[in-house]
Amino acid sequence: MTQQTANQGYIYTSISINQNLNMMKNSKLIEALNNCVAHCNYCADACLDSDDIKMMVACIRTDRACAEVCSATAKLLAANYEDVKAMVEYCHSVCKKCADECEGHEHQHCKDCAEACRKCAEACEAYLS
Repeated sequence: MTQQTANQGYIYTSISINQNLNMMKNSKLIEALNNCVAHCNYCADACLDSDDIKMMVACIRTDRACAEVCSATAKLLAANYEDVKAMVEYCHSVCKKCADECEGHEHQHCKDCAEACRKCAEACEAYLS
């Protein structure tokens, strides 16, 4: 084996290891994002059954926005698109806003959604660090 062949093997191994680390990092965030999407969609739907739906309008809109942003972010990460920093930062911001909105309501589905949004925001922070 020549030195060049040995170096190429090292380069390929390094690239492979970096890709695997990125995929693991992505999969952790994707899991949190998908969980957040599910909770936000459930919360928005449950809010539609509220007796005072006018009181839930901001919650429904925020849930829907959060679900869309998290879904789009998960799709980009699943595609191993590399330039996602700004999207993850925006997702973090939207998740925090959604959690704040949901925490303002007494419904269990809102509390559960707020918790999922907080965990997703934390996963975004971890991904960015």
